[in-house]
Amino acid sequence: MRGLPFGVHFTEAWVNADTGEVRVPRMYGLLSVGRVINPRTVRSQLVGGMVMGLSMALHERSVLDERRGHVVNHDLAQYHVAVNADVDSVQAGWLEQSDTRATPMGSRGVGEIGTVGAAAAVANAAHHATGVRVRELPLTPDRFLADPCP
Repeated sequence: MRGLPFGVHFTEAWVNADTGEVRVPRMYGLLSVGRVINPRTVRSQLVGGMVMGLSMALHERSVLDERRGHVVNHDLAQYHVAVNADVDSVQAGWLEQSDTRATPMGSRGVGEIGTVGAAAAVANAAHHATGVRVRELPLTPDRFLADPCP
């Protein structure tokens, strides 16, 4: 059986009480990826994945034209993604280990492990900040401003 990557994401989130806007000043991921052969590229891959998870949590939403079945926001002018202004500090680390069950060199893939838990970490941090549990992405301001009492 091959070894599987796993990890943990820590996220700090601020939610503006007046506007409902979610901001993420810090993210940290500690991931198990087996033997790291090139630390620079692994760190870049993990940080990039975490920013993609942040983007999924705060911005990304496909809008479908139900009449024609086409995605109507198919370019970066209309499909928003995270940028540098969306997060001040993203850091990634890994456990120093080797997994020869995965590959003879002891390495594992790092292509998606940075992304997998990042959006959930942002949602959980926003819940911790507000007490509002949002179970649908993206975490838009209206979800935190809705009156819980009918």
